[in-house]
Amino acid sequence: MECAGQTGMRAYSTDLKERLVRAVAHGLPMREVARRFEVAVTTVKRAVVQQRATGSLARKPIPGRPRAIRGEQEGILLARLQANPDATVLEHCAWWAEQQGQPLSEATMWRTLRRLGWTHKKSHWQPASVTRKRARPGARRSPSLIQRSSSLSTKAAPTRP
Repeated sequence: MECAGQTGMRAYSTDLKERLVRAVAHGLPMREVARRFEVAVTTVKRAVVQQRATGSLARKPIPGRPRAIRGEQEGILLARLQANPDATVLEHCAWWAEQQGQPLSEATMWRTLRRLGWTHKKSHWQPASVTRKRARPGARRSPSLIQRSSSLSTKAAPTRP
């Protein structure tokens, strides 16, 4: 069985949650049910609580609203980026509002461009470098990546034999 508590895992099926609740209803302790179905005790508790509170074990809707630029629309924006690599984010937003009839914020456009793998370098847009790994926004740099140099000189360091 998969563990839903870990990041990136899928939700448990409604069928499994029904079997968990049924086993608890038949008098088995939650720990025993968890052991028998190879899930966490908290998974059993959540299923029982959800059944009692809502009367259903159906999956809950994903929170938040859908993306402003959906997957099928990303191709349109990608073609725009390739055709106009020198346009600014605000120009892309204005073009999108004109073409699609949907005004977008600058932040929404930035997120979409990053999701498409494009970065802004000096004066034009280009696909992100394949050789350089991008860290997640806000992630700390690894100590091994931080240069440890006490010199501010631009001259090459002398080589030692």
